[in-house]
Amino acid sequence: MTSVTVLPCAVVTGAEHIWTIVVGGGSGQRFGTLKQYERLGERRVIEHACASAEETCDGVVVVVPAADADRERAVAGGATRSESVRAGLAAVPDDATIICVHDAARPFATPELFVRVIDAVVAGADGAVPAVAVTDTIKIVADGAVVSTPDRSSLVAVQTPQAFRADILRRAHRGGDASTDDAALVER
Repeated sequence: MTSVTVLPCAVVTGAEHIWTIVVGGGSGQRFGTLKQYERLGERRVIEHACASAEETCDGVVVVVPAADADRERAVAGGATRSESVRAGLAAVPDDATIICVHDAARPFATPELFVRVIDAVVAGADGAVPAVAVTDTIKIVADGAVVSTPDRSSLVAVQTPQAFRADILRRAHRGGDASTDDAALVER
C-alpha cells in the first residue's frame, strides 16, 4: 500500500537523485491563452515555475505543447496532463530516486516548498503534496441537484510541486490512466 503525505519538513540528503518535471503542455483553454508563456515581470510564467525547481533538484524536464517543443527546447506534451507527465517521465534519468511534478502555470512555488515535499519523501512517504484548506462551501451535485455538502474541515485543495518516490510514480503512470493530479494516480 502506498501513502501520500502532506508536508512534514526534514533535511534533504545528498543520497537522493532528484528531478522535476515541469508540466506546461496545456492548451490554455480555461485561461484563454497559453498561460505558461505569459510574461510575469521580466520572465515568462514557465520560467518562474522552473526557477525554484532548478534551485532544489538535480535536473528539470520541461514539457510543453508538442507544436512548441523544438522552439522551447523541451519535451513534447500529450493530449492530456497525464500523457504530458508520462512524456516527461520518459526523459527523466532511470537513476532518479525522487521525482517532483510541478505545473508550469504555478510561478510562485518557492524553493522552500520544493524542499518540504522532497523532505517528506526522504523521511519515508511515497509521495507528498502541498495543500491549502478549503474555505469555500463545496457541494456535490448529480443531475443538476445538490446531493450533499461535505464538511470542509476535512477538505484541502492540492497544489504543486508534488514529490514522489520515482519507482512509485513510474508504476502509477504505467497503467496509462488519466488524472488531473499525480497524487490521485499514486493513491489508486
